[in-house]
Formats: sequence, structure tokens, C-alpha cells
Amino acid sequence: MENEVSARVLLDLPRDQAWEKLRDLSLAHNYVPGIIRTEIRSEKKEGVGASRRVYQTETRGLDETVTEWNAGQGFQIKLHRDDEGPMWPFREGAFRYHLDDAGNGQTALSISLMFTMRHGAFGRFLARTLLAGIFRKTVQDVALSLKSFYETGEPTTKARLRAIKSEQMPVSSGQA
Repeated sequence: MENEVSARVLLDLPRDQAWEKLRDLSLAHNYVPGIIRTEIRSEKKEGVGASRRVYQTETRGLDETVTEWNAGQGFQIKLHRDDEGPMWPFREGAFRYHLDDAGNGQTALSISLMFTMRHGAFGRFLARTLLAGIFRKTVQDVALSLKSFYETGEPTTKARLRAIKSEQMPVSSGQA
């Protein structure tokens, strides 16, 4: 994929505990801002081919299917709408979640949004300009919200995310 936006946070959990939470694909609504519920759509609950739908409203959802699975380390999920392909503005899109030991009982969590835009050169221009900040903020918000949920067990609300940001929890981001 042509573009990647990522964020990295330190979780105050050992990697095995972080993995037990991360591997549960049904929890996304607890840490992805704007998602109100998660529904597992496949017989498989984890591993390549497992699929979930995350809902932004009671009826509007986005499908996510696991395309890579590295037990104990992370996975990659393809973003799509049923068999219609990726959601606009992407020609293809995926999220990658990856865990690394960070020492002192902590785990480094990296989240990346990888994507190729539709509309050729115009789409690439949008990705580098107008949409770059939006995508970077989205990935950072997911990382901060996931950290909060994993460490407290409490779903991250909009109000909690605002509080987290005001506390200025450390998050690093990048764009490739």
C-alpha cells in the first residue's frame, strides 16, 4: 500500500496480558472512537479469515477481516464493506496492530493505518495534504483509547478521550 500512518504507545501491561486483550476481536467498540458496537461475522473468532463488523450507527457498519495473524504479536485487518470492496476514499485499506516487549513489565503497541487512495494523482495529493492530519489524528486517538481501555478495563468514551489528551499521555506517530 502506498501510504502508512502510525502511532505507538506504551501499555502498562506485560505483552502476554496485552495480547489476551488484543486477540479478542469483539472489543473494538471499547477503544475505537465513533464505533458503538462490534459483531463477529465469521465462525472463526481469531486468526486469518476471522471477520468482524464495527458499527458507527445502529445500521451503518464497516467490515474488517484478518489477513495476517502473528500469535502473541499482532495482526492485520483489511477494511471493506461486505463484498463491495474498500470504503471510500480508499482503493485498499488495512489496520495493523503490533505488540513488542518494552521492558519493565510494559508493552509497546504500534497501530498503523495502511492505505492506497482512489483517484490516482488527485487521491495521492489528498492523502499527503488534506487527509493526512485526519488519518494521523484518528490513529493516535485509537492508540490512546486502546491504552486507556486495556489499562483500566473501562470503555473509552469521548469525554475520557478528551481527558486523556489533556493529560498529554505520550504517543509517537509517524507517516511513511
